[in-house]
Amino acid sequence: MKKLMVLSILLMISGLAIMAQAPLTPPVNANEGGGGPVGGGGASVGSGIVLLIALAAGYGGKKVFDARKELSE
Repeated sequence: MKKLMVLSILLMISGLAIMAQAPLTPPVNANEGGGGPVGGGGASVGSGIVLLIALAAGYGGKKVFDARKELSE
């Protein structure tokens, strides 16, 4: 029951973080002069991928460790 409550709280907090995005910039009218980029810039995903790979390696390492420990017993 405690795990379910923690999971529910985490999901609610992550939902608030998703909704806290900045509004898009309005498109620039070409007739009024100027012409900048529409929308925001790209987000960097490099460090997120590294974190995901590190977590997967740690999880796999724990599974191997547990399997070897179980075989030796």
